Amino acid sequence: MATKHFTQAVYEQVLSRNPGEAEFHQAVKEVLDSLEPVLEKHPEYVEAKILDRLVEPERQIIFRVPWQDDSGTFQVNRAFRIEFNSALGPYKGGIRLHPSVYIGIIKFLGFEQVLKNSLTGLMMGGGKGGSDFDPKGKSDSEIMRFCQSFMTELCRHIGPDTDVPAGDIGTGGREIGFMFGQYKRIRNEFTGVLTGKGLDWGGSLVRTEATGYGLVYIVDELLKDNKKSFKDMTVSISGSGNVAIFATEKVQQLGGKVVTLSDSNGYIHDPDGIKLDTVKQIKLVERKRIKEYVKIHKNATYTEGCSGIWNVKCDIALPCATQNELDKAGAEALVKNGCIAAGEGANMPTTPEAVEVFQSNDVWFLPGKAANAGGVAVSGLEMAQNSQRIPWTFEKADAELKSIMVTIYKNISEAAKEYDCPNDFVAGANIAGFIKVANTMLAQGLV
Repeated sequence: MATKHFTQAVYEQVLSRNPGEAEFHQAVKEVLDSLEPVLEKHPEYVEAKILDRLVEPERQIIFRVPWQDDSGTFQVNRAFRIEFNSALGPYKGGIRLHPSVYIGIIKFLGFEQVLKNSLTGLMMGGGKGGSDFDPKGKSDSEIMRFCQSFMTELCRHIGPDTDVPAGDIGTGGREIGFMFGQYKRIRNEFTGVLTGKGLDWGGSLVRTEATGYGLVYIVDELLKDNKKSFKDMTVSISGSGNVAIFATEKVQQLGGKVVTLSDSNGYIHDPDGIKLDTVKQIKLVERKRIKEYVKIHKNATYTEGCSGIWNVKCDIALPCATQNELDKAGAEALVKNGCIAAGEGANMPTTPEAVEVFQSNDVWFLPGKAANAGGVAVSGLEMAQNSQRIPWTFEKADAELKSIMVTIYKNISEAAKEYDCPNDFVAGANIAGFIKVANTMLAQGLV
């Protein structure tokens, strides 16, 4: 069977139907390239057009969000919800509020979410949403009015057994609260329809830490599998949001030394090890730029621009900022400086060229759909707690998170070995996530 021809035909169809959506194209191509040996072994997937169905969202919702700013001026934003695949359960995925949001980014994130959610082992389909609204610089009242208008339309399309959105970039506890309040008001029901809620009204402990902790748990399992550990390792982390902060916290708990963090303006390097209390004060309490760190810790340096962060010598690199932040030059610098492993805390932060550099130089690389699945895993655990109406302890939720991440590593490692590409965790993640979705789609018929 000419599977190469088949996957190429599917990819060309994606290009034709979705012009100008570069992020979506990149995500689809990376997955399709991994699946050729699977299609050789399972011709029934080709006959049932599983790939053709997988790359086409089940539903694409686009709507306007009119709202009024504090000066009384009317504003209009565009919003999206891509309900990509519900084979494994209700659509599940975050809401991103950022000026860069357009349908191509939401499709890329939704497509990745399908396989990521599959890897968690929880009953969740894949979806994603967002708007080009920018919460930065807005008052709480403006954000509330936007979120209420946004949910007035979105509430028609979501529900605890249909589609369960969560937070993402620009959508934190404040925004989720405003959205949930409007949903409850319109629908007259208190259900687990959104995750990332406040702890007093249905949220889960560990949700804030989940993506960062989960990233470190899966990298730690990789290291253990190769008779290594985080102890005495030097780690470079990009970003300074929740993912980066709590990845730093867990690395430090396991004996590693984190030496870098960044924001959109530049990065800090502290050769003595990042002082996390200072970072939490700057970013989570004062909400200032990361450069404030060097005013307090004199051995640390701040550099304008972000690309140079990967020139800092380290054993392990954890990109936790944004898509395509780690390019070929960055990967080559990491390899030159002796980096042995990299794990994606953000969604697709490593370019395909950089991934190729890592893999061709035997650097262990864990892709985001596996490595940053901790966030959606705990969102799934929040759904379970909401259904039970019983909150779990931090210890129980954290133990479940760690168990899920360990299982993900084992499953993607075994899939890579089964298809003759050991230690290719990109292929392993795509294959393991895909097979579960594909078999379920076969079982459910032509839907």
